[in-house]
Amino acid sequence: MARALNHMLHSLRTGRALAAKQDIAQVAAIFGQNATKVMRLGDDCAAIPDGDGYLLLASEGFQDSFVRAMPWFAGYCGVMVNVSDIAAMGGRPVAVVDALWSDTYEAAASILTGLHEGARTYGVPVVGGHTNMRSTHNSLSVAILGRARHLLTSFDAQPGEVLIAAIDLRGRWHDPHPFWDASSALCGTEAAVRLRGDLELLPCIAEDGLSRAAKDISMAGLLGTALMLAECSGVGMTITLDDIPRPAEAPMERWLSAFPSYGYLLTTRPEDAEAVMARFHGRGIAAAVIGQCNSTRRVDVASADERETFWDLASAPLMGVTP
Repeated sequence: MARALNHMLHSLRTGRALAAKQDIAQVAAIFGQNATKVMRLGDDCAAIPDGDGYLLLASEGFQDSFVRAMPWFAGYCGVMVNVSDIAAMGGRPVAVVDALWSDTYEAAASILTGLHEGARTYGVPVVGGHTNMRSTHNSLSVAILGRARHLLTSFDAQPGEVLIAAIDLRGRWHDPHPFWDASSALCGTEAAVRLRGDLELLPCIAEDGLSRAAKDISMAGLLGTALMLAECSGVGMTITLDDIPRPAEAPMERWLSAFPSYGYLLTTRPEDAEAVMARFHGRGIAAAVIGQCNSTRRVDVASADERETFWDLASAPLMGVTP
């Protein structure tokens, strides 16, 4: 078992997803000196003070291969992943803009139709952008504006807090990609209302003071996202694999690499954990305490009677960002 755990963690640690997150270190080296206390590289959104709250600004870009292979879904994801980033910061979306390059009108139409459907589903208007249908390739980038009263950040996890994973397991794989989609297959007004209500849990948790730190589970997967949260907050974590909410048919390694359409990591005081999980459970979303924060600056993983270090941030930074 120990050998299998070690092999799995090595595979996740050396995969392309975490390599892409290490690229952030190159960006941080250039722009890091311009970051302020509330606009810190490493968070899911920039948080700009605005009166009694914050404007949230984020963007997502999509690889040409993904856009070409799944143009409608790429457009839909342009909204879906951006509203997830806004929610992860304790905010609510306001509007999106897109930048689209395509080689034909037909390719552009499929991408834009998916974008329109995502905007309709999540109730976020597309208010402008850039379009080029005479390009040599198909690419998409989408930016979003949101607003938050109280922030959830990547920089506020504290030793002694517990780590909660909340994931909507009512989905399906988008083979061959690592996407667990519990969103785009739904249709109709009732489904849209449910998806928007599910996102509303995050700002309400922030406003009620139940958590100060969160991240949405990204292409880095669950362990990679936990690692990013630990690095930004300057903490360590011990995560118990068997406690992670997981579909019965999903192998552990694939699930740890998955990018779920609705998946969040939050930290909270132990005495508030049941209240936080109850909010997700009340909407049919799986949520469980999967670990605890400590001061080691290591992310350790436990499974059955085995324990391995996934990453030691004290000796090998990931993104090169600090609290």
